[in-house]
Amino acid sequence: MRIVVKVGSSSLSTVHGGLDLDRLDLLVEALAGARRRGDEVVLVSSGAIATGLAPLGLSTRPRDLATQQAAASVGQGLLIGRYTERLASHGLVVGQVLLTADDVTRRNHYRNAYQTLARLLELGVLPVVNENDTVATSEIRFGDNDRLAALVAHLVHADRLVLLSDVDGLYDGDPDARGSQLITDVRSEADLDGVQIVRARSSHIGTGGMVTKLEAARIATGAGIDVVLAATPSVATVLTGGRVGTYFHRTGRRRPTRLLWLAHATQGLGQLILDDGAVRALQGRKASLLPAGVVGVRGDFSAGDPVDLVDRADVVIARGLVNYDSGEVPSLIGRSTRDLAEELGAAYERELVHRDDLVLLRRS
Repeated sequence: MRIVVKVGSSSLSTVHGGLDLDRLDLLVEALAGARRRGDEVVLVSSGAIATGLAPLGLSTRPRDLATQQAAASVGQGLLIGRYTERLASHGLVVGQVLLTADDVTRRNHYRNAYQTLARLLELGVLPVVNENDTVATSEIRFGDNDRLAALVAHLVHADRLVLLSDVDGLYDGDPDARGSQLITDVRSEADLDGVQIVRARSSHIGTGGMVTKLEAARIATGAGIDVVLAATPSVATVLTGGRVGTYFHRTGRRRPTRLLWLAHATQGLGQLILDDGAVRALQGRKASLLPAGVVGVRGDFSAGDPVDLVDRADVVIARGLVNYDSGEVPSLIGRSTRDLAEELGAAYERELVHRDDLVLLRRS
């Protein structure tokens, strides 16, 4: 079985921001046990910024991006060093993989991420994945490692995603409130009707919460991957097949990897406003977007960037990788590719967004 395990900052850190080595050892022992049983494991680990706080003399997670990146730069080496040391005692080799959303949505990049992870697993290495916080900007961030874990699980064709948390599963109310009950199985959205999701508890270290874990579960199960949400101390039980926490059953099938990342790991850097005919063509015929179907453009973007495709009511219909810079688009909209090619040359006889680089976000 191929398993992706995600652990958050608050599960690995002390209240002062340093690594809790006892918790890390518990996790490592469980991962090593899974490998001894023949499972392939990928670890998605938060904690770089949190690990860098104490060495920099910071008591809380910084709010500004530059200081976050500085803390990540210090902490990432310490974090991967601990994993390398602890897993080596079990005879396991660690490989570090740092990703940004930009790495896996551009067509000539995402295959490299897949090939690297696949080869590491073939070589018996345990990959440790994290967002590349030292270079990621607000425009190219995953936002949280729960979502990153779901996307990595799809990327490596995992059978199961394990989300480790500070609570022992999904409850139908506040886990601390009397009368709240653990939901042991989720087979569809109907099982979540009436569930009151409590936002992330205040923490000076972590950034995630139950909302992000539910989003990750939806992404993974919709792509054909089972998900288990459980408390971090229960990781050994989960990896041996024990039923603890909440089990989210797969609901869909695998999708083209890059399109899944485009839908869930990017945000549009601009907008193309479509006429009604173009909306119908995208939703009904899986067509490419041509200049003739566009009535307006917003934002500042470059060729290859993700943009949102919206209807006249500003409803986002789809997201795709655009083939032109934003400055070029106004002179193209409403015109046929044949006319553009005759006037401007053969290079302009191409789609604004090709259907292979487009994912529907709202169907008719």
